[in-house]
Amino acid sequence: MILVTGATGSNGTEIVKRLTAQNVQVRAMVRNHDRAKEIALPNVEVVEGNFDRPETLLEALTEVDRAFLLTNSTEHAEAQQLAFVDAAKQSGVKHIVKLSQFAANADSPVRFLRYHAAVEAAIQASGMTYTFLRPNLFMQGLLNFRSTITSQNAFYAAIDNAKVSVVDVRDIADVAVAALTETGHEGKIYNLTGPQALTHAEMAEQLSAALNRQIAFVDIPSEAMRDQLLNIGMPAWQADGLIEDYAHYRRNEAAAIASGIEDATGKAPRQFKDFARDYATAFS
Repeated sequence: MILVTGATGSNGTEIVKRLTAQNVQVRAMVRNHDRAKEIALPNVEVVEGNFDRPETLLEALTEVDRAFLLTNSTEHAEAQQLAFVDAAKQSGVKHIVKLSQFAANADSPVRFLRYHAAVEAAIQASGMTYTFLRPNLFMQGLLNFRSTITSQNAFYAAIDNAKVSVVDVRDIADVAVAALTETGHEGKIYNLTGPQALTHAEMAEQLSAALNRQIAFVDIPSEAMRDQLLNIGMPAWQADGLIEDYAHYRRNEAAAIASGIEDATGKAPRQFKDFARDYATAFS
């Protein structure tokens, strides 16, 4: 049995769909059954679980051999994931595939990178085998700018001309499925990037070509970006973390091209133009 946490999110949904397409028995952990309609598929057992209630984790982990670990990036994420690691060890889980983040490091100024590093260390110390997936900025993250792209033909961020080797969530899912269903991925840390490092202005150009209308990128101060994130309802802790992420990008610390996707799957990663074409209707 394979357990997928975060099963209704962008990564989790893609992973569940791929596992069921391979006729693999999947248990999808969700907080609310009502939000699980998209993953109500053959071979999927949907269970309710709450990272803040360890007893529900133990129930969800019953008879699970391998687990995919993902939570929302909130101020509780580190504690929630550490609780899951403890429950997984108690339940006899053999292998954890954790969605981490590119450049995870305990000494990073970026809160997201620090908490991912702390959870990675706990998993390594647990004695369970593991695979860590460290993706860079998601291409699908551009969907967060959908409202201004559709209404103003523009999007805004505090990143200047820095390049980021953005990665497609669908490629992350392919790697996760490989790690969950195949041998040979134990003890591996896969850095996951796209095949190109792009500026946000270059992304705007490629999005313009896919949409057949001009999309502009506008660089803004960090304070303005934070206000924008708060205005769309993002919690303050998460908004501050994203501002730290973008400062990390702005320092050109996320421009490296890594081979993790090809190493894990044997396939080249998708290009940004593929994302722009496939998601064009989302920005129309």
